[in-house]
Amino acid sequence: MQITETTNSGLKRELKVVIGAEELDNKLEARLVDLKDKVQIKGFRPGKVPVTHLRKMYGRSVMAEVLQETVTETSRNALTERDERPAFEPEIKLTEDKEEIDQIMDGKADLAYTMAFEILPEIEIKDMSSYKFEKLVAEVDEKEHQRGIDQVLEGRVDYAAVEREAQDKDRVTIDFLGRIDGEAFDGGAAEDTPVILGQGQFIPGFEEGLLGSKAGDEKDVTTTFPEEYQVEALAGKEAIFEVKVKEVAEPKAPELNDEFATSMGLENVDKFKDAVKEKLQEELDTVSKNRLKRELLDKLEESHQFELPEKLVSSEFDAIWGQLTTEMAQKNKSFEDEGTTEEEERKKYQDIAERRVRLGLIVSEIGSKNELKISDEEVQQALINKASQFPGQERQVLTFYQQNPQALAELRAPLFEEKVVDFILELASVSEKKVSIDELTKFDEEENEGEAKE
Repeated sequence: MQITETTNSGLKRELKVVIGAEELDNKLEARLVDLKDKVQIKGFRPGKVPVTHLRKMYGRSVMAEVLQETVTETSRNALTERDERPAFEPEIKLTEDKEEIDQIMDGKADLAYTMAFEILPEIEIKDMSSYKFEKLVAEVDEKEHQRGIDQVLEGRVDYAAVEREAQDKDRVTIDFLGRIDGEAFDGGAAEDTPVILGQGQFIPGFEEGLLGSKAGDEKDVTTTFPEEYQVEALAGKEAIFEVKVKEVAEPKAPELNDEFATSMGLENVDKFKDAVKEKLQEELDTVSKNRLKRELLDKLEESHQFELPEKLVSSEFDAIWGQLTTEMAQKNKSFEDEGTTEEEERKKYQDIAERRVRLGLIVSEIGSKNELKISDEEVQQALINKASQFPGQERQVLTFYQQNPQALAELRAPLFEEKVVDFILELASVSEKKVSIDELTKFDEEENEGEAKE
């Protein structure tokens, strides 16, 4: 095998690999010798078929297999010999000249192909012990604690039928039939449908139209589908719903007592309150850590500048852009609707793609140089946590990840990133600053409104 570097520009590399015709013929001969003990040909005893006869019958088809295996093997060996670190699978090109291909297949010409790829950049990791961060922390106060308790109670609310007009937060059970221009439409009818007034589960105006109604009422509710409604045929259309009210029920929050605490799997009210406070504190601690992590990633990006493999960036951009445009299409939205232009958004998401690739390479390099690894136990725990998010389908979720290496790798990636982040924070100087819950959660709200850049 002869290897010649034909391109060396920045991160771009191209190699020309040549395998002599004699080497190919030797490989072909070995395959045919192996084949003669496996084929049965009329007129010949098993294992006694001359190789020359096999060459005439199967030579070209076996040679095609030899060429494919040779390209796979030699391309991998070429990268190993040169100690290359390709960022992506190399693009391999063989000759498209039919006469030349025939010459190779007949063993009369050398096999030559090119490998084009980008290499991973050399990254000089900075001294992370010099990093300084301020971690904002907040504690659950009485007001937040009570809000959390009330939220749990509201989530366990029951309803009791009442003989009065429907008010906000009541549950109204209805049958309805919707029409547009006098014609019923798909999905516009249902029976025994519960509607919690004020929750905004239905299109704007529908729940408001039920306020003041009583059991037994029949009424028309006129409303208009939003312009961005997911069903394009209904978007922006006015509809009239014929509604029959079957029941009005008012919410009845459970009493906060030991019996309620027991129904939640806790011993008594005090244990319930402690559990709520602990959960709220975990949520605040998560916001705190996410803020610190964001600052850390900003610092890593700022202090490590290097050339990025174009294909990695374009692949990341395509994934982000594809998701964005799909979501916009589903909502029937345009860039103009969002007060921007496609050009501005492309630039914005190109920057995000570059940030993600840069940070991914930095995190990978830090983890590799410091031999940080994710254990099988950690992956297994992550799998269990993921499966628990789909009650009743846990086994199917576990099977999916176990049978899909790519999905498993996507599950492993954030675990690895967290391990690297924790490693850096151990080296860095981190001080704590106590702030109010509003100050801390303001960061979380800003993150949710903007594009997550990690």
